[in-house]
Amino acid sequence: MLPVICSMSVSLDGFIAAPDGDIDWGAPEAELFDFHVEQTRHLAGYLCGRRLYETMLVWETAEQTMSDAAQLEFARIWRRIPKVVFSRTLTSVVGNARLATGDLATEVGRLRDQPGEGVVSIGGANLAAAAVAEDLIDEYRQFVNPVVLGGGTPYFPPLANRLDLRLIESRTVGSRVVYLRHQRIR
Repeated sequence: MLPVICSMSVSLDGFIAAPDGDIDWGAPEAELFDFHVEQTRHLAGYLCGRRLYETMLVWETAEQTMSDAAQLEFARIWRRIPKVVFSRTLTSVVGNARLATGDLATEVGRLRDQPGEGVVSIGGANLAAAAVAEDLIDEYRQFVNPVVLGGGTPYFPPLANRLDLRLIESRTVGSRVVYLRHQRIR
């Protein structure tokens, strides 16, 4: 069974987006982007909501709009990853993506039970919050940025029960970001 991760940039005060939805403060510098490329190589599946799916569409045609070698490498890796998109409004998706036909737990189970190696990642604030609330996440990967937003979209939603975690990795990536990797204690 493949582990399920939640990997996102987060402000020092625990938010993944500012009150106005801004996420520019988390844009990766070159070393951090390279780190993301390496992490993406290990994705066996990706679940996301409509907004994140639409944001990531730029990678489907990267060769037409980008020339940076690292960005083109990310695009090649990204396109091969099977993606499940949760949307109430989309009627079709492109590339190696499909619209979800089951609930979140069912779709996570389908990707988690596929043969092979790697991890399944959940992205997008609302979908990740639902996965956290349903206790579907095995590992949390935070890219802590040295910025205090004072409010916005929290990394962790309000929870009914405590979530016990074990730190399994930490490192500084680039000049500004601290990468923290926590495993769920079950």
